[in-house]
Amino acid sequence: MSKESAISKIYSGQYDEIMSKIYFTPEEVEKQKERYVKIAELFCSLYNPDREIRFFSAPGRTEVCGNHTDHNRGKVMAAAINLDAVAAAAVNDENIVRVKSAEYDKIDIIDVTDLEPHQEEYGKSKGLIRGVCAGFKNRGYNVGGFDAATMTQVLSGSGLSSSAAFEVLVGTVMNYLYNDGKVSAVEIAQIAQYAENVFFDKPCGLMDQMACSVGSFVKIDFADNEKPVIEPVEFDFSSCGHKLCIVDTRADHADLTDEYAAIRIEMEKAASCFGKSALREVSEEEFVKNLPTVREKAGDRCLLRGLHFYGENNRVTKAAAALEKGNFEEFKSIITESGFSSYMYNQNVFSAKQPLSQPVSVALAISDYILRGKGAWRVHGGGFAGTIQAFVPNELLDEYKQAIESVFGSGACYVLNIRPVGGTEIK
Repeated sequence: MSKESAISKIYSGQYDEIMSKIYFTPEEVEKQKERYVKIAELFCSLYNPDREIRFFSAPGRTEVCGNHTDHNRGKVMAAAINLDAVAAAAVNDENIVRVKSAEYDKIDIIDVTDLEPHQEEYGKSKGLIRGVCAGFKNRGYNVGGFDAATMTQVLSGSGLSSSAAFEVLVGTVMNYLYNDGKVSAVEIAQIAQYAENVFFDKPCGLMDQMACSVGSFVKIDFADNEKPVIEPVEFDFSSCGHKLCIVDTRADHADLTDEYAAIRIEMEKAASCFGKSALREVSEEEFVKNLPTVREKAGDRCLLRGLHFYGENNRVTKAAAALEKGNFEEFKSIITESGFSSYMYNQNVFSAKQPLSQPVSVALAISDYILRGKGAWRVHGGGFAGTIQAFVPNELLDEYKQAIESVFGSGACYVLNIRPVGGTEIK
């Protein structure tokens, strides 16, 4: 499919059905068509245009409940959102993967015959691409070269998992170009996590990748990381009279990797007091019964983060049940409780290294002032810097958005939809 053919299919409405599922409104679909034309034009400016260009999309995600539980084999509730990363891609016969992101100057070039980690690629998109290719090969799937141009709405540092969206996008391209789309969404998520852990050198859990890859509202139980239990949560969010807002405090969290990593390390240290590697292997009853031992062997913060883990596991179950019963008021109460637990026990709302800089705390304080007794609010994602999540009644949306953006700037408050489709080919 040449550039002209690709653009003709976009404007002729051939992709309208899938675009309507992932972008919702006719107005947004028309905007997205222009975006897909731009990505096709970028592809053709970089590579030989006389090839079959195919389009792919992978969403960002929002963490609904279950803050910092996945890495200790806990439970989470998450959802795909309508902000996504897209690619125009075509196979080549060179065993080379080339990926050019519209947002960056350089083309990342990977030789798929060299799929070992490169230390100099830690923390770089090139490492993620190589890691995804390695993950496919390690699982016995086909791997081959392709050229791609990408564009993303999932801004880096927004707390909406831009890296996971990118990883899932690369995995989705490899899946459809070389494996006929047969690799499951769960496996693509696992491959993406492997890439981030081993080739990007970031010890993340699996929630971000799973939500981006699977789509919609999901409750995920990571008791067995190799076979996570994924359950859709039936709830019509459009009927509840609220909007989901993600507030970007626009704080830099580039130097906070050690803070994120410490949460997992300290939860595992608490588990080690019982001879276990993860808190999920220790019952809540046994943990609470032995608090003096945990405090002596692991320290206070490990103890507190352990208590947060058990509380969040319980809240995920309760929040999913509340939605399935249609009890949104109960759901909001549970979400706000989750936020207080992250603040007091998990302690990932601000960095102890930078006590005078607390943008997430400020966003939570504004939310508390406007939404108390009416909405819900909590830290979102990794914490320390970045974003918060709020469920805002429609009648308070303008007031809330204005208050937030008066402090953090225009565009800081994202008003989002929940996307029912994960990583997919646009066809």
